[in-house]
Amino acid sequence: MDACSMRLGFAFTGSFCTMRIVTDTMRSVKEKGYDIFPIMSETVYSTDTRFGKCKDFINEIEDICGRKIISTVTQAEPIGPKKLIDALVIAPCTGNTLGKLAAGINDGCVMLSAKATLRNNCPVIIAPSTNDGLGASAKNIGQLLNTKNIYFVPFGQDDPVGKNNSLVAKWEYLLPAVESALKGKQFQPVLM
Repeated sequence: MDACSMRLGFAFTGSFCTMRIVTDTMRSVKEKGYDIFPIMSETVYSTDTRFGKCKDFINEIEDICGRKIISTVTQAEPIGPKKLIDALVIAPCTGNTLGKLAAGINDGCVMLSAKATLRNNCPVIIAPSTNDGLGASAKNIGQLLNTKNIYFVPFGQDDPVGKNNSLVAKWEYLLPAVESALKGKQFQPVLM
């Protein structure tokens, strides 16, 4: 399947400090010809932070994608039955979201989108961004690395001295990780 016919869900969760780089990465993916369905957790959709106003991010993302953001469970529900997407990227994927994925918790539009994508035997690609990746979230990462149809964007420590448990995706590898996942393969190396 070529990029022009690929429907890619792109879900944002609450790692607000990475929103700018993720938005720029999404723009690059769109420029490659992917049809992007933007999804935003309820918290990200409604929270202003020191990293920016939610309305500014919403406007920018909707402009990039050419469609409205899916931000409620009701809006996300058709993703599975109507097979709206061929793959789902969760970027940034917080430790909270990693835990919910590992435990099968479905409590919002991002988690419902992931469940629907997995239900349709399509890949879910995780781009982690969490301060406890080598702490409390490590077990969830390990479990998800061994879960069918779940793939990771390569990741590593972003500040080994100042935040020694913190992990973040290597954003430049997001598109190669998506392309590899669509072929049923984990892009390597996972740890960088």
